[in-house]
Amino acid sequence: QLQASGGGLVQAGDSLRLSCAASGRTFSRYTMGWFRRAPGKEREFVAASAWSGGSTYYADSVKGRFTISRDNAKNTVYLQMNSLKPEDTAVYYCAADPGAVSRIRLSYDWNYWGKGTLVTVSS
Repeated sequence: QLQASGGGLVQAGDSLRLSCAASGRTFSRYTMGWFRRAPGKEREFVAASAWSGGSTYYADSVKGRFTISRDNAKNTVYLQMNSLKPEDTAVYYCAADPGAVSRIRLSYDWNYWGKGTLVTVSS
């Protein structure tokens, strides 16, 4: 029901925009988020957006470089990634949950997960 896309191979300093399209239900009232799993590392939180888009949260490692946004009319959430670094290399996953963004962002227990999209940043 969630499908992430937009990954690819880029060079350090480049930008990339990931999309996560939802289907099968409306996620306009859901918190939406992005997570990533780098090779050999644990999954980590990247960014999350309240259903209204009014509240957003970011991991310290991406703050100022990544921007999460959503288009509820299109049932889609985006992750704009600028100034990419090799350490951003990972499989990126989108997720959705009806819980409050202030709480669920601290958890991995989200209701819906999409298949990931691979982002590779070369130095």
